[in-house]
Amino acid sequence: MGPLKTLESLPVQNRKLPVMFSCHGSPFQIIRSREEYPLWQALYDVGRDLEREYEIKAVLVVSAHWLSEGTYINTSQDQEQIFDYRGFPEEFYQFSYKAQGAPKIASDIQELIPGVKATADWGLDHGTWPVLMHLFPEANVPVFQMSVFYDADPEYHYKLGKQLRTLRERGVLIIGSGALIHNTSGKSPKPRVGKSSGTGEDEYDRWLVKQIDERNISNLINYQTSHEFGLFAAPTPDHFVPVLYCLGAMDEDEKIEYFYSRESVMPSFGERSFITRS
Repeated sequence: MGPLKTLESLPVQNRKLPVMFSCHGSPFQIIRSREEYPLWQALYDVGRDLEREYEIKAVLVVSAHWLSEGTYINTSQDQEQIFDYRGFPEEFYQFSYKAQGAPKIASDIQELIPGVKATADWGLDHGTWPVLMHLFPEANVPVFQMSVFYDADPEYHYKLGKQLRTLRERGVLIIGSGALIHNTSGKSPKPRVGKSSGTGEDEYDRWLVKQIDERNISNLINYQTSHEFGLFAAPTPDHFVPVLYCLGAMDEDEKIEYFYSRESVMPSFGERSFITRS
């Protein structure tokens, strides 16, 4: 098969697929039902809308839980379900999500973007299958992941997202899975003089929304220094940079719908999630 043969065989659709950024919740939430955990219900509702409005050929997930040296794309057909958390009761390991991969599309992406490497040594991790278990509960949509190059600078992730943009016209749904605020150490930022109400997390969340809505890409790429709370909110890049892929894959005139957000349920863990609407 020649380069990009599969992508070329997927017709350009009348409606470009959205881009989605989703929190994947903590492992503690996995056993909870949609009635018990509102994020799962929100994802279920979004999934039903997507199935009604679009023809989805495959899902590409950039997950905070697949970190690597370099960027990899998973080309396996049979997706291993990865329980990448430890020390939980047995009931946390009893879930089964058996979506197939999309090896031909994944291989074409490797050809499309120089430097991306193919591997079959991965599957669907905790950043992916809990989201998809509610978004597409029948596991009837092929899914594959792209890794997060841990040591790359933020602009690398944004530019890579821009290179993925063409997939949206061919029926590939791009999902970034992480958390805009993710510092579970339990430490709090120093209190600020004159701040009598609210928290640093709330303030930073509002700031992030403003930057995303106004497409202030430079501030988001430089998230650790463009706001005084940035380094505390994302001391490591893994959970934040998936949103940079989404921003790169978005069009400037697309509307953004925040389909889920609530106050943190643990120290400094943001659950804000959004999807684009063209």
